[in-house]
Amino acid sequence: MGSRKERVLVIGGVAAGMSAASAAKRIRPDMEVIVLEKSPFISYGACSIPYYVSDEIKDYRDLIAVSPEAAQNERGLIIRTRHEATAIHPDTKEVVVRCLDKNTEERIAYDKLVIATGAVPIKPPLPGIDLQNVFTLRTLEDGLAVKKYIDNWSGREACVGSPECVYVKSPRAEGKDQPRAVIVGGGYIGLEMCESLRKRGLDVTVVEKMDRVLGTMDNSITSVVEETLKTEGVRLSKETTVLGFEGTGGKVSKVLTDKGDFLTDFVILSIGVRPESSLAETAAIALGVNKAITVDEHMRTSLPDIFAAGDCADALSIVTARKVYIPLGTTANKQGRVAGENAAGRETRFEGVAGTAQTKIFDLEVARTGLTSLDAERDKIPYFASTTQGRSRAKAYPAGKPIFITYVVEKETGRLLGAQMVGKEGVAHRIDTLATALYGRMTMDDVARLDLGYAPPFATVWDPILVAANVALKKMGRR
Repeated sequence: MGSRKERVLVIGGVAAGMSAASAAKRIRPDMEVIVLEKSPFISYGACSIPYYVSDEIKDYRDLIAVSPEAAQNERGLIIRTRHEATAIHPDTKEVVVRCLDKNTEERIAYDKLVIATGAVPIKPPLPGIDLQNVFTLRTLEDGLAVKKYIDNWSGREACVGSPECVYVKSPRAEGKDQPRAVIVGGGYIGLEMCESLRKRGLDVTVVEKMDRVLGTMDNSITSVVEETLKTEGVRLSKETTVLGFEGTGGKVSKVLTDKGDFLTDFVILSIGVRPESSLAETAAIALGVNKAITVDEHMRTSLPDIFAAGDCADALSIVTARKVYIPLGTTANKQGRVAGENAAGRETRFEGVAGTAQTKIFDLEVARTGLTSLDAERDKIPYFASTTQGRSRAKAYPAGKPIFITYVVEKETGRLLGAQMVGKEGVAHRIDTLATALYGRMTMDDVARLDLGYAPPFATVWDPILVAANVALKKMGRR
């Protein structure tokens, strides 16, 4: 390697990649840390994109945590945006990199390599899927494209500058109705976009292949969400398979399904993501569940001096002790930090995930952690589900709201396997208590004994978490 500094090379500059790079540089300031990112942006909050589309966030730059300039000047990192890694050569410890602006290619040597290539939206090879105005919503560029399209329709020139930017009436939009949108997929992003698009006054239809929205969550939770969608004017077509798309003048105008056709002006594909592991696979790095890169508890891959983190990598479920693929921003940041610290010489461990997630869908808070009933069935774990209704605040205190809680419990032991909640308030913070219970491998008896706080503005004297635990215990014959 000559006389150069010891080098950590990071492929990917968003959540996991920037966490890894920053951690490595913090621990070993003497190391050279280079980040390769094929887009113009680094370190942005993709989960906030729906709120940018809805206009709740006015300036896209508010989504960016760290600019390339700040990462270089304040953290001492070398940031190369618009640079795409095209091949990894583990034998020579080099990565082939293409500069997208100049269309040039070079080889960059590394001592330690962190792969943080993230995930890409699933785009099945359906007829017409490449028509104009068929959008995905994964990257900041995706968000900018969707926002620009809606702004042009709604009579405003696309404005991505400061919050003080004045929108100008667009002659193109005069006299036009708001566009019709079809969202393919009823997962987290799809349903968050329902709210964003309805806030912009759009006509929205969701087409979902399963018999429920929100993936594997229990019907006790999803039925509440579906009723809210209906109340908010969203059409929902469940158990519906998309067969393709038709267009006029190169632009999508119709979604073809096994239950008929849906006229539309634009489409958002939200049917999930897959790990972007092709670079690793070509380099003969071992892949596992869902073709995610297999890593150990130190985020090491199957090859020496190569780590992986974030949405391209797998993780260990702390509930089942099996490898899972759960792409979440929280996990990506934590895995990235562990990978960066270990690339710098530490032996930090990442113990696993519970799969805790939460979202806002119109006025509902929806959250989950651990396994759902469908998950437990898939993993062949004997279980029972218990659903309870509680209240977010004391009955006498005004403005309290119902909270629905579903526990998934192991039959033989009474161990909590997972929990789901939905309600208009008090859900998002309560799910964290149950995530902690999963890490502690608590049983229903343990959960029922928790000493939780009480005050009328915040909870009932028997918190819904405790009420739900006691109901589950009754099902077990323990009460």
